[in-house]
Amino acid sequence: MLKQKILTAAIMAISLPSFAQKPANFFTTKLSNGLEILVVEDKTVPLATVEITTKNGSYTESPEFNGLSHLYEHMFFKANKDYPSQEAYMARVRELGIVFNGTTSEERVNYFFTLPKTNLENGLKFMNSAIRHPLFLAEEMKKENVVVDGEFQRNESNPFFPLLDAMNHSLWGDLYSRKNVIGDHEIINTATPEKMNAIKEKYYWPNNSMLIVSGDVNHDEVFAKAKVLFADWKSSGFDPFTKFPVPEFKPLSKTDYFITESPIAQVPIAMMAWHGPDTRNDRPATYAADVFSFVLSQNSSKFQKELIDNGLALQAGVSYQTQKHVGPIQVFVVPNPANVPACIEALKKQIAQWDAADYITDEQIETAKRQLEIQSLQQFDVTSQLSHTLAYWWCSADLQYMYDYVNNLKKVTRADLQNYVRKYIKDKNYSAGLLLNPQQKEQLKPDTFWKK
Repeated sequence: MLKQKILTAAIMAISLPSFAQKPANFFTTKLSNGLEILVVEDKTVPLATVEITTKNGSYTESPEFNGLSHLYEHMFFKANKDYPSQEAYMARVRELGIVFNGTTSEERVNYFFTLPKTNLENGLKFMNSAIRHPLFLAEEMKKENVVVDGEFQRNESNPFFPLLDAMNHSLWGDLYSRKNVIGDHEIINTATPEKMNAIKEKYYWPNNSMLIVSGDVNHDEVFAKAKVLFADWKSSGFDPFTKFPVPEFKPLSKTDYFITESPIAQVPIAMMAWHGPDTRNDRPATYAADVFSFVLSQNSSKFQKELIDNGLALQAGVSYQTQKHVGPIQVFVVPNPANVPACIEALKKQIAQWDAADYITDEQIETAKRQLEIQSLQQFDVTSQLSHTLAYWWCSADLQYMYDYVNNLKKVTRADLQNYVRKYIKDKNYSAGLLLNPQQKEQLKPDTFWKK
């Protein structure tokens, strides 16, 4: 206990900067076609990262397109008008010294090149070709369909996959595809250039994208070069999310219990999930959600002590994912195989106490806020990685959310945590899943305790 108090005091004593507005080395402009440009100057190393992000992802996908935002990400690094083959594209990558990648999530697709700063202008030209003029060659599509489906199969080999997938079906219902980033086997394997072009015509416009350039660069030079290259990229003339609105997720109408099986699952796993706050409708609750989840995932929390220290669970955690369209709240527990019914009963008793005035201490709240502040500011240490974080927040909230994050964390009170629990968790409908292997299911008879 003394060691923990000394550590807490040390954390509290650290003096850290915070940002109520954008940092001094951030520079922004917007072209007449709607393309937003953000430059982050950092002279630490002679590298530059060129990144472009588009508001796209599984949340734009109806079932017949499920997984194709991710496939589009793969096709981004293929032939385009200026580099009409994969071989030509990769030759240019090597010539410019580029390290590249892309990611797809529920609400963001981003692409990035990191390269020597002396090749910045050519890197911008290379990005311009890839984002605006993809060819989606049929022969390349056939090869990449298999690659993306292979990623899907690797995910399925994880014993946890059946539980996660069943949870998504339970939590999101007929809008499952809108949260299922990995997609559908049949849709991926039968994808065509026509479907890729359909995605492009909906979402790949300057007024739905942001260019981020970070590293050893000068913002005035970047703005000038970007204007020359990207100014003639024609705006869509419409808001993609007005023309193609994302359906609203309906509140859960009932509490749903389910059991999934995996022959390769070594231990039982229990999971509970609720519809949480989002950045469109309840930003204050997103900060409370982060603080609350952090506290309960620490070894010192009552939640951990009751489940782990008492031998009822091997692991336990609480998480929340900030999103624009309903961020999920999740509880993850690995019960002690010898005490599964008792663990589940204790878990439910803990959740019932989450809004109690004495469930979390003042020290835990302040430590959580301070640790989250440190984590947030550590993102600024590596500029090439920071670009990805900026892309995420631009898509799932806005940059002001990120700039204000630490200051809003500091405002979170005990009452805010209680209100968050009462509004989104306690006595609310939820989805609950239990993963077992067939032998465990036969031995435990989970129907006798799981739904009680």
